[in-house]
Amino acid sequence: MRERDITLNGQPFHLHEWGDPGQPVILCLHGFPEYGGAWADLAPHLAGYHLIAPDQRGYGQSWAPHDVGEYTASKLVGDMAELIAALDIAPCTVLGHDWGAAVAYGLAMMRPYLVAQLVIVNGVHPAPFQRAIAAGGAQTEASQYIHYLRRDGSEDALAENDFEKLLALFSAKMDLSWLSGDRLAAYKAAWSGPGRLRGMINWYRASPLRVAKPGQPITDLPDLPRERLMVRQPHLLIWGADDTALLPDATEGLEDYAPNLTRVEIDGADHWVCHQKPETVARAIRVWLEAQNKRN
Repeated sequence: MRERDITLNGQPFHLHEWGDPGQPVILCLHGFPEYGGAWADLAPHLAGYHLIAPDQRGYGQSWAPHDVGEYTASKLVGDMAELIAALDIAPCTVLGHDWGAAVAYGLAMMRPYLVAQLVIVNGVHPAPFQRAIAAGGAQTEASQYIHYLRRDGSEDALAENDFEKLLALFSAKMDLSWLSGDRLAAYKAAWSGPGRLRGMINWYRASPLRVAKPGQPITDLPDLPRERLMVRQPHLLIWGADDTALLPDATEGLEDYAPNLTRVEIDGADHWVCHQKPETVARAIRVWLEAQNKRN
């Protein structure tokens, strides 16, 4: 792994890279509560590609503004659009997990000329996800933690006792055995930077997504204009089947927004499938990308 800093729109961002810069680029976008270094498990299995993984706004060693308004979707997507332009890698394959998937979808929908192919691993498109968390059912129940994270001061509670509550949230009903030793120390270092934990949680606070209470559906959702939310690029969705944070309901109807969609389900893995079964994830990505190249 190589690391370097870059300035985007006048602000400092930190990059992690693997592979030969002369190879095809995969832009890797992490989720909560990870950082760019989280792709280290997957990277060795994607030899032949140049992986670029930024610490996104609020995370790791990148810029972490205090105000919630600095974490709107347009600004998060704008960061990565600026990165793609600065590195002159458009159009590239974009890979997103968890919140990184939200930014990846945003790039594909709002800046389609920057994205050649879209790969999502246990992440959600905003339209099916909003419907699922507003319905009052199982996904609503699974997403109740969002209300907790949005509270004032939640970052302070999560940081107490050496991040005890954050780790409990991270591992709820899922296998976190991969996060230990030096890897856990690196995560804690990323969380400990000035304002970083607040910045990370501000992604939840700035999101317009509305989460119902269990059994109490939200019935006045705004229109979600399908034309503006279309993913027209080839799209691969990889899913750890045992995910308890994001349920199958969260991707129901995705084909309505992504007509060129391929789904791959991985058994025996959950939300953290990239750490639990990196070789299997990488193989799915590689086979799919090779198929796309043959079509082109």
